[in-house]
Amino acid sequence: MTPTQRTWLVSDAPFNPGKIYHTETIYTIGNGYMGLRGTFEEGYPNQMVSTLTHGFFNHEKSELVPDLVNLPNPLHFLVEVDGETFSMQTPKIQMLGYKRTLDLKRGVLTREVLWRNQTGNVVKLSFERFAHLGIDHLLVQRVTVRAVLGNPEIKVTAGIDGSQTNEGIDHWAKVEPAHEATTTISVTGTTSQSNYVAAVASALHSDKGTLSYQALDAKTPALISAFTLTEGEAATFVKFSAIHTSRDDADPTAAARGTLINAAASGYDKLLADHEAAWAAYWNDSGIEIEGDEVAQRALRFCTYHVLIAAPRNSERASIGAKTLSGPGYKGHVFWDTELFMVPLLTLTQPKLARNLLMYRYHNLQGARNKAKANNYEGAMFPWESTDTGEETTPSWSHPLPDGTRIRIWTGDSEQHISTDVAYAVLQYWQWTGDEEFFLNQGAEIVLDTAVFWGSRVEYNKDEDRYEISQQIGPDEYHENVNNSAFTNSMVRWHLRQAIEVRDWLIQMHPERATALLGQLKVDETRIHQWRTIIDKMYIPFDKEQGIYEQFDGFFKLKPMSLEHWSPRWANMDWIMGHEETQGYQFIKQADIVMMMALLGEETGSIETRKANWNYYYPLVDHGSSLSPSTHAWVASRLGLSAEAYDMFIYAGSIDLEDLKGNVRDGIHAAASGGVWESVIWGFAGLSLGASGFQFDPKLPAHWKSVKFRFYYKGKQHTATLTQDS
Repeated sequence: MTPTQRTWLVSDAPFNPGKIYHTETIYTIGNGYMGLRGTFEEGYPNQMVSTLTHGFFNHEKSELVPDLVNLPNPLHFLVEVDGETFSMQTPKIQMLGYKRTLDLKRGVLTREVLWRNQTGNVVKLSFERFAHLGIDHLLVQRVTVRAVLGNPEIKVTAGIDGSQTNEGIDHWAKVEPAHEATTTISVTGTTSQSNYVAAVASALHSDKGTLSYQALDAKTPALISAFTLTEGEAATFVKFSAIHTSRDDADPTAAARGTLINAAASGYDKLLADHEAAWAAYWNDSGIEIEGDEVAQRALRFCTYHVLIAAPRNSERASIGAKTLSGPGYKGHVFWDTELFMVPLLTLTQPKLARNLLMYRYHNLQGARNKAKANNYEGAMFPWESTDTGEETTPSWSHPLPDGTRIRIWTGDSEQHISTDVAYAVLQYWQWTGDEEFFLNQGAEIVLDTAVFWGSRVEYNKDEDRYEISQQIGPDEYHENVNNSAFTNSMVRWHLRQAIEVRDWLIQMHPERATALLGQLKVDETRIHQWRTIIDKMYIPFDKEQGIYEQFDGFFKLKPMSLEHWSPRWANMDWIMGHEETQGYQFIKQADIVMMMALLGEETGSIETRKANWNYYYPLVDHGSSLSPSTHAWVASRLGLSAEAYDMFIYAGSIDLEDLKGNVRDGIHAAASGGVWESVIWGFAGLSLGASGFQFDPKLPAHWKSVKFRFYYKGKQHTATLTQDS
């Protein structure tokens, strides 16, 4: 195998039961509509089976917030050899060989097992699966059973397991299995609160045996085939599964059956070829080729793959949750992670998908307006956690602890910078794509109405003759309800400047739309004057003597702590010190001032000022969030700190591959994945927009020979190849 081939593959061998949850997550397959964890077809004790689709939420009354519902499992496939059911749990003497591989280039997960049953017969089992990239609702599996030694009697059972819950939380009001003769099985479920309907249907095709139907239990219909193999002979089964929901179709069950009919007509080979062609197009547009660093290349491809399989392809009503569709983390909720860490990759390489994600925010503007009104503000105040409704879904309190107490959760109240984060993504999309139709009809409204919110949110300090913002949580969530977050205040000032420019552009270029929209949002001359005053008088904490920003009022007075003395450690500092105790110390969760420098660049000061801030804050960061390392890589690269930039880049790219946080069981760290792309493009390649268009300022790691990538600028695709001599 060549180095180039290796960089497309993620594999494990031999089987390690201790990494079951880690590998389930990293081997997730998906196509922008569905995501299925890399669990075994035949099952494994305590495995976390997960089949998710975007936007399919339910709020079970025993839970604090809505949950992305785990659908019936279509992967179910059992193989019996001489009456003994194949299992990865069997003794080592029976497990003669094992290898599992995710082919990132083709979007195909395979597993090969050489297995000996207790009678001494040996079979080779080959499992293959892919979520079809060109057909949103289609999952395809192929299972091959080969008799290597002996003449075994084989029985296969292909079912749909309708008993799935969300880690014990049952979101289904009813689950109805069904079958059509011996050709098709289905499970249709209706959620208990949202009344969504999901249908999962499967059909089995084989070159061996005769199919029969059997209900394995009240929620698991199955198709069965039994036959004998002679030594050297193989039998191949193709299982087509379709997933449709009432979010997409009026009759999900009928739609699922239609998808199966079309799949069978196409056949396995044609479906796989079309799937691979779709992936080739994806990689042509979104791939980055690194020459001279196999480790970095594979990590970058892995991260890009997980963003691509999570991005909704044909829906404007869904977004990417913080854990994609790969696990239960954060209950599938959408955060700022999407706009600042994933949308940029898509804006430059898959602009249609980026537009879908921004349209999700537009369609949910009413929820943002509702939140602003409920808090006695004007305009649109986006929720910190969002689901299908657009309303705030962050719980105010935790579940009761063992002692009966609860922890107050402040992010939904105080982490308000998300309104500007959304506006930032909208403006970045417009500047790169030139999609005037979107910006005129949707994007400008988002930017302006969130600016209206900030105009009503800021507080005038008469004694100091300045504007301030109290009770905030910046990116550093170790410190809650702080006053005058430098990040938040700086981003608000930037936001208001941009909003004024948008208003002027509307008036000049589209006067009729300007009259209608500005009137609707009440953006008049009085408001514009107020915004200009806020911009001029916004307070940003800055220590002139040291030449550095103070992260928030009073940060410099907190108790110092050397994080170097606390290394190595597996846990975040807030867990070690305790939530309340942490707030008194001068260490931070993630890039905060550094995040501000990443987003605003030279607006935050000269190169000397930015280096001074880096030198102060870099030793204080705990990287307690997976979002942090990639942002540090980006900024370090721009500051010419090549060693630090590369270290942070590799850290970010390895978070999920190596389970560096120890929590990959909950799902992929989506923002880290998108951030790895950003650290290469904005950081090492130095791609940016200037007055005359795009430009480069490459600062490649010394051992990288070249970087090659493609990107779109105003509808035209460009190819960039950067070398050490660029």
